[in-house]
Amino acid sequence: MNALVPISPGASRPALPVELTATLELAADFAKASKAPATQAAYGSDFRIFEAWCTARGLCALPATPAALCGFLADEAAAGRRASTLGRRLAAIRYFHRAAGHVTPTSDEKVKAVLSGIRRTIGAAPVRKRAATSDMVIAMSASGTSLRALRDRAIILLGFGGAFRRSELVALNVADLEEAPEGLLITIRRSKTDQEGIGRKVAIARGEIACPVAALRAWLEAAEITEGAVFRRVFNKRAQRVADRRLAARNVATIVKTAAAKLGLEASAFAGHSLRAGFVTSAVKRGANLIKITDVTGHRSLEMLKTYSRDAEAFVGHAGAGLL
Repeated sequence: MNALVPISPGASRPALPVELTATLELAADFAKASKAPATQAAYGSDFRIFEAWCTARGLCALPATPAALCGFLADEAAAGRRASTLGRRLAAIRYFHRAAGHVTPTSDEKVKAVLSGIRRTIGAAPVRKRAATSDMVIAMSASGTSLRALRDRAIILLGFGGAFRRSELVALNVADLEEAPEGLLITIRRSKTDQEGIGRKVAIARGEIACPVAALRAWLEAAEITEGAVFRRVFNKRAQRVADRRLAARNVATIVKTAAAKLGLEASAFAGHSLRAGFVTSAVKRGANLIKITDVTGHRSLEMLKTYSRDAEAFVGHAGAGLL
C-alpha cells in the first residue's frame, strides 16, 4: 500500500505522459514528506488494522461507510483499546480517505456519537508514564563500565539533561555536538514540533554528581565514534562491538525501563518520555522559571508544562495544610 495515496483493490491508473508521471511522483514524495516517518508508520499500521477488520467482514475499507467505522470502533473499545488509540486510528482512516480523494466517514455524526460514548464509558484520560526525576536518574546511571553501560548512562543523563524526546536522542550526530566551558551545545535538526527542520540549540549544563557532558564524552571515546550517529547498537555482551547503525527510538524506552527495573521500580511505569518529564518535574520543584524550562524542552506552549507544574507543586501552599 502506498503510504501517501492508497489505491482501492482492482483500481487502475489512467495512462499519463512520461513527463507528467515523473512530476506527479515527485509531488507524491513531497506530500509524503509532510508527515514525519513515525507518523507515516503509525498511520499505515492503524489503517492496515482497520482494513483487516473490514476484509474479515466483507466490507470495503476505502472508501468506508460510517456504519462500518462505528462497528470497528465498538469492537476496538470492547477489545480494551484506549480512547487515545481510537483517536489515532480515526486520524489514520481520515488521512487515507482524504489522500485518495474520498469523503471521510470520520466526520459523520454517528461516528462522533459512538466515539463520544466510548470516551464517556472507558474514559479519555491519557496514560502518563512516571517521571524519572533527578534522584532517580542519578541512581539509574550509577553502574557499569562496559560499552553498553557507558552508552546507556550517556543516553539516560543526556536525555534528562536536555529533556529530549527519544526520537531526538537517536537522531543525534557527532556534528551536532559543540562542547563549551559551561557545558554542551546540541543542535536538534528536526523534532516533533519542528517538522520543517528549522532546528534549535539546546544547552546541556554540567552536573556535579552525574554529568551528562562527561558521560557522553566517555561513551564516544570508548566506542571510538568520531563522526556519524552518536548512539549506536552494541553487539555481543562479551566482545562489545559497536555497530554503525544508530539506535531506534524504541531502544531508548527499553534502556530506561531496564534501568528502572534494576532499582526495583515498576518498569512498565517508565518509558523514554520519563526522562523529559523528569527534567521538567525536577526543574519545577527547584523553582526554575517556566520560560527558561521551555528553552530546554522546546515547548511552544506553557499548557503542557503547567501539567508537570501542578504535579510537582501539588502540596506547595496547600489550602488544607495545617487545618487538622
